[in-house]
Amino acid sequence: MSDFAGSAESLPAAASVPLASLRGGTGLTAGSLPFEGRTWVTPWHRHDQHQLEYAFEGIVEVETAVARYQLPSRQAAWIPAGVGHKSGFAGARTVSVFFDPALVPDAAGRVRVLPVEPILREMVIYAARWPIARRTSDPIADAYFEALAALVLERLDHERPFYLPTSTDPLITAVMRYTDDHLADVSLGRVCRELAVSERTLRRRFQAATGMTWRQYLLHSRLLRAMTLLVRRNSTVLGVALAVGFDSASAFSRAFQAYSGQSPSAFRRERGH
Repeated sequence: MSDFAGSAESLPAAASVPLASLRGGTGLTAGSLPFEGRTWVTPWHRHDQHQLEYAFEGIVEVETAVARYQLPSRQAAWIPAGVGHKSGFAGARTVSVFFDPALVPDAAGRVRVLPVEPILREMVIYAARWPIARRTSDPIADAYFEALAALVLERLDHERPFYLPTSTDPLITAVMRYTDDHLADVSLGRVCRELAVSERTLRRRFQAATGMTWRQYLLHSRLLRAMTLLVRRNSTVLGVALAVGFDSASAFSRAFQAYSGQSPSAFRRERGH
């Protein structure tokens, strides 16, 4: 789906995903960790704390055993404690806030992409005052993170559908990869010819493996790829529409608005383009 996305074939067994503890046995209930710079893909890992990762700039992708989540700038990813994942960064500047699970109860389960309102964004930025690797906490920090946790818990019911499924079925993995690599001109017939499978078989197995039709997957993949292209300098709405397989800017704009809640032009403007 992007230059740094991994393939579903690399999904590890849950028991083999190593635990990465960032608080070093200090018992801190919360803290922050910034990231800025290069294109990079982390190894598979999991945390003993919940993670809220906010992207100021660039694109972040989070892959789990069941889905690939797209995190455009000015959105946040919620990654519950214990969920095995790997993250890819492309020109990204992020801040992650880590919470002890007791601070955000009933928030386990799956990764989610969340919209970030101004007050939450400013609180995440200010949380950089207290790194997760600090040796001790203090009452001000504890109170601050408790308030931030309450805001995050409220936002969990407002997730965005910015994700694609993964699969351990080799055929479905190949279908996804081929589709993602040929968004401008792919068709179901072309996928079937390339992979030597009948349309009936592909439709049946794809639906069973992912819970969506191939055409739904194609539309979501096109719109998620469009998000990565829209934030690039010198991109145009028409150019992005054609690059991901839409026949016109108007058709692309309607689909993008329905999917993201914003027009492509508003999406670009919000990110400084």
